[in-house]
Amino acid sequence: MNAKEKILATVREDGRALRLANAELKSDREVVLTAVRQCGWALKYAPPHLQDDKEIVLAAVQQAGWALQYASPALQDDPDVVLAAVTEYTRSCLGLETD
Repeated sequence: MNAKEKILATVREDGRALRLANAELKSDREVVLTAVRQCGWALKYAPPHLQDDKEIVLAAVQQAGWALQYASPALQDDPDVVLAAVTEYTRSCLGLETD
């Protein structure tokens, strides 16, 4: 198993493990997307160019609305991203299941 396969297996279980990856793997779009789908907070450990990737940021905020704070300024102002973050946060506060 190579390093990418190892980190993918790890972040599938705990997205926050992205913080343990080396810079090359933190810059790997597949690795980051996998991590934020498991734990939106993992967006914190992504490099700026991936914090500016709308698909990655949407996946993060749909998992954890508060992850919006780690998105690029442009995406923090994107209506689709903000709506997804607010929706997830509201559902979380009300104790509703997310899809």
